[in-house]
Amino acid sequence: MENASKALIIAGAILLAILIISLGILIYNQAAGVVNNNAMSDVERQNFNTKFTQYEGEAVRGTTVRALLQAVLSNNLSADSTDRQVTVNKGSGTISMGENAKSAPTDKVKTGSSYKVKCNYGSSGGDTGLVNDITITEN
Repeated sequence: MENASKALIIAGAILLAILIISLGILIYNQAAGVVNNNAMSDVERQNFNTKFTQYEGEAVRGTTVRALLQAVLSNNLSADSTDRQVTVNKGSGTISMGENAKSAPTDKVKTGSSYKVKCNYGSSGGDTGLVNDITITEN
């Protein structure tokens, strides 16, 4: 009888040890997932890109391009890191849209003209698939 109770105590201790080890592994895996998940989720990435891809097209009016420049400026001023900032290229040059810009340089876009707007995706800072560059060419 005494041996049977000792066997039950040992078996219980082994089961308790296995439970504690399993719980430790579970907590470690969840913590590692949080640390490795610095990138945006698919929904966040899609929402970020939609702010700019809605203006993309072959024959975009100048007023729409001006709205795009405002959206890029707003994004760049509120971006928490440089990885999420978007650059705008028009012709052979880059339009300044950094933190020193007080307003979008809409004077570089004629309202009556037609433009081709193309969003380019990059892989900077681990956030792959984000719009990081927009090319505007006059038709």
